[in-house]
Amino acid sequence: MTRRRTVAALLCAGLLACTPLRVVTHSVNPAEASVPAGRYTLDPHHWSIVFDVDHLHYTRFVMRFDRASAQLDWRAHALEDATVEADIEAASLDTNVSVLDRMVKGPQLLDTEHYAQIRFASTRFERTGEANGKLTGKLTGNLTIRGATQPVTLDVTFNGYAPNPLTKQPTLGFSARGTFSRSAFGLTTWYPAVGDAIDVRIEAEFEQPPPADATTAAAQ
Repeated sequence: MTRRRTVAALLCAGLLACTPLRVVTHSVNPAEASVPAGRYTLDPHHWSIVFDVDHLHYTRFVMRFDRASAQLDWRAHALEDATVEADIEAASLDTNVSVLDRMVKGPQLLDTEHYAQIRFASTRFERTGEANGKLTGKLTGNLTIRGATQPVTLDVTFNGYAPNPLTKQPTLGFSARGTFSRSAFGLTTWYPAVGDAIDVRIEAEFEQPPPADATTAAAQ
């Protein structure tokens, strides 16, 4: 075994030795009835909002947002009764091209100086069945971009619930995909060279904060 492989093996062994068993063996429960009622907030470290659009018919150009917050109200033991609201900082758009960032954030498109937030508020959830043992459904809500509000529908997968093995807090996981027309929000710049249909992919973990008294006690 070479020196490099020996070092890699030792590092791997050390990592496994330091990782609690509860983390290595962690699993989640896909049953809605297992989820405690209450308000959940978006885990600031475990989420992504990625979207893409046709670019000159060559590729789907991929972009993302880097700052967002969201609240999920789980009012009963079924997704039909849950609601979610999300706020995305429009200026956190990241195209990986600084010049293009400024153009998309500018007055021709998002105009982030005057419209700082992109907002989504759910209005309805309809279950569609299961995929690989996970609940699937269609989440409809009102999306607001640059002051214009339109209904959009996302295909959502409920990945499951369990207390987070690290924080011990109740945690839910979701995946979502959808498509909407940017021209419906008045974003027509560069069309048709740049496509109209925006494809969105979302991954999100929601965590229930500890009770206020528990937080205060921990700080003392």
